[in-house]
Amino acid sequence: MGLLRAAVTVMQERAVRLRGRTRLHTPTVTEPLIVLVVDELASLTAYIGDRKIRAEVEQLLGLLLSHGRAVGVSVVAAVQDPSKEVLPIRQLFTVRVALRMTEATQTTMVLGAAAREAGAVCDQVSTTTPGVGYVLVDGTSEPLRVRAFHVTDADIDYLTEHFSPTGYPDRLAEPDEGQAP
Repeated sequence: MGLLRAAVTVMQERAVRLRGRTRLHTPTVTEPLIVLVVDELASLTAYIGDRKIRAEVEQLLGLLLSHGRAVGVSVVAAVQDPSKEVLPIRQLFTVRVALRMTEATQTTMVLGAAAREAGAVCDQVSTTTPGVGYVLVDGTSEPLRVRAFHVTDADIDYLTEHFSPTGYPDRLAEPDEGQAP
């Protein structure tokens, strides 16, 4: 929750500084692009028992999704259940990616009915083609069929075994207590 509050504060401060000067933020070393990545958005929007906290999370995410991109604060989120109960602010995501889904209604929930009618049939993506999905960007009416590179655990094991630079595991080790990371 603190991270969302901090991101909203940065977003609001940048908006004040940029107001009247420019409509879009240009990332710099002193004011970088901030990207919040949420692996399972439902853990913030549906699985929190406290209604007050859940309402605040929804409010903060809504602010970030509706105002953040222009000032260099973006949200990338993944969700397994795209229903309105789990993701009531899903319409605020300007770029939507839908991979293989189990039901036609899920495609409609993520991309919209027009996208499914235009050929985005996520429920028909074969299990033999992992990474295949459809992308829809606000302002466009045609979904784009895409395929993300699929990396298996065996691929990762092979790469780390054969191409790991000397000393790499040492850089991943936890620092000793009292030692700077």
